Amino acid sequence: MNHQAIFNLYPNVVSVDDGEGAKDSEGNSVAIDESLVDAEALRLKEAYEAKRVQAEADKASAISKLEALGLTDAEIKALSGGL
Repeated sequence: MNHQAIFNLYPNVVSVDDGEGAKDSEGNSVAIDESLVDAEALRLKEAYEAKRVQAEADKASAISKLEALGLTDAEIKALSGGL
């Protein structure tokens, strides 16, 4: 089960166990639509990947701009904490 996807889709769920399923605050089982969970899990994965790709692009852009200002690789590394 993708726990985060379940929590996103079912706000009444307070715990998820791969063996016992999703439970509400009173310990009652909550019915889960696996197709919705799968779709939400895919959306979360795609959002994570997009964020990672953007961070890499931002890093490359920042380094390029620092190089354009005339900083050496050593200076850029010192400023960035070792990019």
